Amino acid sequence: MSIKLILKDGTEYLGKNFGAEKSVSGEVVFATGMVGYPEAITDPSFRGQILVLTFPLIGNYGVPEKSLWESEKIQISGLIVCNYIDTPSHYSSLQTLGQWLKKEGVPLLQIKDTRGLTQKLRSDGVLLGKIIAGRNLVKFEDPNRRNLVAEVSTKEILYFGNGKDTVVLIDCGVKRNIVRRLVDKRFKVVVVPWNTDVSKLEFLFSAVIISNGPGDPLKAKITINNVKKILLKKIPIFGICLGNQILTLALGGTTYKLKFGHRSQNQPVVLSGTNKCYLTTQNHGFAVKRIPHGFKEWFYNANDNTNEGIIHNDLPFMSVQFHPESSPGPIDTDWIFDFFFKKIGLKSSNRVYPSSRVKFTTRQVK
Repeated sequence: MSIKLILKDGTEYLGKNFGAEKSVSGEVVFATGMVGYPEAITDPSFRGQILVLTFPLIGNYGVPEKSLWESEKIQISGLIVCNYIDTPSHYSSLQTLGQWLKKEGVPLLQIKDTRGLTQKLRSDGVLLGKIIAGRNLVKFEDPNRRNLVAEVSTKEILYFGNGKDTVVLIDCGVKRNIVRRLVDKRFKVVVVPWNTDVSKLEFLFSAVIISNGPGDPLKAKITINNVKKILLKKIPIFGICLGNQILTLALGGTTYKLKFGHRSQNQPVVLSGTNKCYLTTQNHGFAVKRIPHGFKEWFYNANDNTNEGIIHNDLPFMSVQFHPESSPGPIDTDWIFDFFFKKIGLKSSNRVYPSSRVKFTTRQVK
């Protein structure tokens, strides 16, 4: 079956399909990681997007067991690679990448000029696109017009770990490794849906964490309003990725859409006021523009000087635009979790990273 990628500006790329024979539409973005495609394509932050992987060999280590994914399923709309390897070799591989995408109804398009496509997205900015398989036509669709956070968030409250202190994690599209790291640090983690009014929860907890997630943060209006209530009660709060933007908006700051976003495992961020630079894992298309009153810039991006975190001058309110839990990627900034918990008087474990895995195959209970 013939298959091709069509961008909204009319550019077409012909290729070969190794995934589902299905036509899809979405926002075409690129990620530059050398490893970690199972984690990337199950990351809810990629919801509604057609993902271009720039590393030339994809599929060579297959797909691991479900408990190692970043969510329950594939989140991308389509995958584009330069060279697909259908003969994986790795001890953890249970199936090929192509088999996995076929099962979940996601096309996998191999084209030879992913370099040229990436250069186009960098120069022109991310574009809407569609993968057309055969005669199955679809329209261009901008996923950022939808409330993607509501689509990917849990529908029920989940409990993980058995630590002495409890933290509430607002699931806006959380990566599982955030939960793993918090459990590793000996906390009990209560994951709540994106629209939960945390101020009305009927159990004791010590802090709130706002997770990463997909799309335009302005679509998560309910979360923004609920975070305002948390701030009024002066409950310690920490945001990650989309959480950085939501915290900003809850405090009267502003956000904007980046030209092509940050999606890689090697984004350099600088601790403001120092010469310290850290390598970070990132996956986002929006960023903070105006920092709220009473806050200062915590980190900035060494490539484009965009904001990478904010911190309150006095109160325990802070957030980062990158992923301190990484996975896959560098672990340079795992210390930020410990910094936040120390700030609010909680002791976290300094276990060697990573020390354990949380099973996500069944619902966790108290």
